[in-house]
Amino acid sequence: MASKFNGTIALDIRDSKADWPAFLDRQAPAGAPNVLVILYDDTGQAAWSPYGGRIEMPTLDRLAKNGLTYTQWHTTSVCSPTRSCFLTGRNHHQNGFGTIAESAAGYPGYSGHIPTSIATMATVLRDAGWSTFWVGKNHNVPVDAFDIGANRKSWPLGLGYDRFYGFIGGETNQWFPELIEDNHFVQQPKLPEDGYHFSSDIADKAISFIRDTKQSRADKPWYLWYCPGANHAPHHAPKDYIEKYKGKFDDGYEAYREWVLARMIERGILPEGTGLTPINPMSPETCVEADTMRPWDTLSADEKRLFARMAEVYAAFSEYTDVQVGRVIDYLEESGQLDNTLIFYCADNGASGEGSPNGSVNENRFFNGYPDDIASNLAMIDKLGSPDTYNHYPTGWAVAFSTPYRMFKRYANYAGGTCDPMVIHWPKGIQAKGELRHQYHHCTDIVPTILECCGVAFPDVVDGMRQTPLAGVSMRYSFDDANAPTRKETQYYEMLSTRGLWHKGWKVSSEHGPMINVGKFDQDRWQLFNVDEDRAEAHDLAAQHPEKVEALVALWMDEAKKNDVLPLDDYGVVGIHEIEYKVAPPSNGRYVYYPDTTEVPEASAARTLGASFKIIAEVDFEKDAQGVIASQGSRFGGYSLFAKGGELHFVYNFLGIPPEQKLVGPLPTTGKHLVGVGFEKRGMGKDNETLGKMTLYVDDKPVSDADFRTQSGHYALAGEGLAIGYDAGDPVTTAYDSGFGFRNGKIHKVIYDVADDAYVDLERKFAARLARD
Repeated sequence: MASKFNGTIALDIRDSKADWPAFLDRQAPAGAPNVLVILYDDTGQAAWSPYGGRIEMPTLDRLAKNGLTYTQWHTTSVCSPTRSCFLTGRNHHQNGFGTIAESAAGYPGYSGHIPTSIATMATVLRDAGWSTFWVGKNHNVPVDAFDIGANRKSWPLGLGYDRFYGFIGGETNQWFPELIEDNHFVQQPKLPEDGYHFSSDIADKAISFIRDTKQSRADKPWYLWYCPGANHAPHHAPKDYIEKYKGKFDDGYEAYREWVLARMIERGILPEGTGLTPINPMSPETCVEADTMRPWDTLSADEKRLFARMAEVYAAFSEYTDVQVGRVIDYLEESGQLDNTLIFYCADNGASGEGSPNGSVNENRFFNGYPDDIASNLAMIDKLGSPDTYNHYPTGWAVAFSTPYRMFKRYANYAGGTCDPMVIHWPKGIQAKGELRHQYHHCTDIVPTILECCGVAFPDVVDGMRQTPLAGVSMRYSFDDANAPTRKETQYYEMLSTRGLWHKGWKVSSEHGPMINVGKFDQDRWQLFNVDEDRAEAHDLAAQHPEKVEALVALWMDEAKKNDVLPLDDYGVVGIHEIEYKVAPPSNGRYVYYPDTTEVPEASAARTLGASFKIIAEVDFEKDAQGVIASQGSRFGGYSLFAKGGELHFVYNFLGIPPEQKLVGPLPTTGKHLVGVGFEKRGMGKDNETLGKMTLYVDDKPVSDADFRTQSGHYALAGEGLAIGYDAGDPVTTAYDSGFGFRNGKIHKVIYDVADDAYVDLERKFAARLARD
């Protein structure tokens, strides 16, 4: 019931009085705005054209010229945590998102589960009379709820959204996304060769969601959270956009830093006198080698050509996505909705350093702790951005696009990870046009801003649960007063054990990198910056003001205890695999899967990573049987058991590194047979690969075997799950096209047996302990 019933009820309806308003949905305040939040990934402040960057963003330029550009807006430094703040208006640890969903741990601040005492803004706005939509990336489903059998309360429709279209997880293949509509998986509407790209697809869907609601409820406002996969790896873009940037980054990332700094100062983004920070500001004791940058003048001619091309592809990806956003903006203008639509256009953290010093043609190497190399990258230079690569630029560009600050994504102790672009556009509600705003703000401030602009108070109780207060402050006071003093006083930072705290213009930062696996947090040295005078955080004043350092570090600890920040975790990529969620295996170590079912996400599937395993399929073979029996992953890492050309095949694609590892045997005669493979783990390689022997079986007889190396981390950060009877999305092997469903026969079931190696890897645990001792 929307409100108290004020009618009368008698024995006879003729003597009764109805009260329809008591049952109807609540109406939004008259003249309330629509809300559109556009949230990119992995974009430093120095990348985009409104901030002086070299990447052309025509739609963002248009909005900035008629709106406000914020110069000191901050995030958590990583995607899931920042996005949780957009969802709820509370700090990321309060939301249970102290880290990304895939590396959640069993502690209150890191579980990936939003408490019931923290309702989402979408729930509040929907109850207040708004339609609520979400398109694109959703990195806030708990990893234990990725699969189709999970409770849906943490999926978008359970978080207050009327409609959802996009993908779950940290990233997706832009050419072959793992799509979900509302609460179910769907196939992409067309293939890349027919012009498909995820950025275009979600623009179409966003327009259709708004049109649908306006056709039946013309006066009802809407809230749309628009989350493109850009600029997260893989960097995928149409070739004509890539060619547009040819040669534009040939001067290198250090020259770019000098060039863009001058433009940022000229535009007023940064104060006069702002200088550059060092390109490698952290010592080997506080930073892993993978996060360092190779100076441009030390590169070979081929390396310079490769690295420049990687930046071109990234730029193309960003602009192409912005153009698709422009189609949504054009529709809003054409339909008369643009003037009263409150638009936030921003990014969730700094530029990404996950490409390592050499860049990558398969970012999945990073998540498996496997090094990239120049030779394999150069071999794919002409295919960067295409479906054949899963590419990411080198760390040098992460530093450049985060100019003038130290470091990049994952580093919450420095502005390179947290200071991001933010443009706000609302013609009906903001008189100022094309101006800058320098007030210090954070992603926890977005929800309070939206609610104030919409005239909606956050309720004390939602669905019977008393609510944790909002953590941020509204930014609306700054809309029409460029000189208004910052109303925010304090903001703590923590990500992967990097720590910082901003308080009234001063900031302390711990000298401790993420993922270095050493602990010893009580031995960290803290730096001190006067951010009001030193925007780049270039000059450490800790020695001059030890008492201020002591006070701010104590304040950080107070905030940490209040917001569920502890325990601190600096596990490396390999170490994270030990604590992240994995579905508990059946007591006998066996999983049973059936055909014609939805694929199973990695976290909930039988774990064939870094372990011994057996895959046994019961199949009725008919003449000319062919197709996939079981598969998981993609061409960038995965395996497939399939029939083709009268033979039984097993392919294990190790991180997309050629050649594919293959076993081939005779296809069984017609009738029911058991076919499968067994992997016997024999040890770990120096680069975290699992080494052992793979054997192909027909019935109980081995028909082929060979030494194989398998992955120990992830097949994919999101999507590309375990599928029976087909290969979902991007195919594992070049031996067949996408799908390749099984035909001319029947798969009864497929059994995965991991009982001989139920996730325990003593070698890895021992190595991790040695690194800390």
